[in-house]
Amino acid sequence: MTADRGRQDTTGKARLPPKRVFLYLLSRPTLKRLCPARPAAEPGWVRREFGGAKLGDRRLERRLLELAAAFFAQPLANITQACGSAARTKAAYRFFDHRETTMDAVLEPHHQATVDRMRRESLVLAVQDSSSLNYTMHPQTQGLGPIGSRRDGAQGLIVHNTAAFRPDGLPLGLLDNQCWARDVASFGKKHQRHSTPIAAKESYKWIRPLTAIRAAADQCPNTRIVVTADREADVFEFLHEAHNARLDVLVRAMENRALKTDLLRAPLGTAGDEHRLWPYMQSLPAAAQITLEVPRHGRQAARTALISVRFAEVTLSPPRDKGKLAPLRMWIVRTQEENPSPGVTPLDWMLLTTVPVAGLDEALKRIQWYPRRWGIEVFHRILKSGCRIEDRQLGTAGRLETCLAIDMVVAWRIHYLTWLGRATPEVPCTVAPRFREGRLSSPSSGKP
Repeated sequence: MTADRGRQDTTGKARLPPKRVFLYLLSRPTLKRLCPARPAAEPGWVRREFGGAKLGDRRLERRLLELAAAFFAQPLANITQACGSAARTKAAYRFFDHRETTMDAVLEPHHQATVDRMRRESLVLAVQDSSSLNYTMHPQTQGLGPIGSRRDGAQGLIVHNTAAFRPDGLPLGLLDNQCWARDVASFGKKHQRHSTPIAAKESYKWIRPLTAIRAAADQCPNTRIVVTADREADVFEFLHEAHNARLDVLVRAMENRALKTDLLRAPLGTAGDEHRLWPYMQSLPAAAQITLEVPRHGRQAARTALISVRFAEVTLSPPRDKGKLAPLRMWIVRTQEENPSPGVTPLDWMLLTTVPVAGLDEALKRIQWYPRRWGIEVFHRILKSGCRIEDRQLGTAGRLETCLAIDMVVAWRIHYLTWLGRATPEVPCTVAPRFREGRLSSPSSGKP
């Protein structure tokens, strides 16, 4: 019997007669005949991003396509819910546990598809960033490591991804992916960092993707690729290796590096600090002042900021403990907020780039490029919240890495469709299944 009230009667004042509802219990075989569990339909983009994976067995390759389609159809679901049946769930766990289904093998066709999309562009930003995956709530998972500052603290995996973006923010795909667990024995050795070679440090994560980026650049002769990263990438070895690989970089500076005097435009005094990056850029007159609309961030309200812009060509000297490395000639673009309101953290960017800056217009372009780095942070948020990768329970870090490879491509696809919907809101959603990524015109035109 139903309650004596209507569905819309939230106040309980409109009395309605109760109704009788009859239920008929169906047996499990009958339910299977009426509602057979079917795998999710395979969208065309799934075959484009995963087809051709070299897994050594056609059955594994077919299973990869099925899993990708199922994960994309229900990105918030757990593995059992996404697979739809006990048999397919068991097959999924066997897939993740197979020795041939490594992260690199699963992602190889997607990396190539990303390069194909990059080939159609004149400029691509190859953005690097790291993130941690917290599996502390799954203590039985083997192969994890500390992800915080304490060896007995939170446990999980570290990922470092390189994603390709157009200058307008369209995510073109992933170029390189790293995943590892930190070694507990490495804690407490910070004092040895100056004597440890870069290849043995975690900061080598910035250098390793340069090989994949260089290979992509060789396949895209008409595309300028600019490796973009935040302050953590201000490592002299990384800048040096990018120079040797003939790759452009755009990095936010963290170190107050020493400068050689061959290119300095402002006169130098006798103080040693004036030969450093920050004091020298501050000594230059502002090339322009611009207004910038700053969106709300945390507890800081949206505001209009007055920004001064300075730029110069300099030569960076190598650190004293890396004297064998050659000096690097780079361009510096400094943006600094003038007269910030009380309680507001002022904007202050010191950008290092190998892309020439011949005038104010080019300096402003470099400033416009750098915020596209935030796109990879959006990607990591989708991976955690939209695909719930931290909820996966697979027993070992190796199985998690294989599952993560599929979730990464699903997260990219969600990111791409989200950008498409916001950039061209008047375009019908029916365009997406037929749309070939990388052929979208500027957002102002609204035409695919």
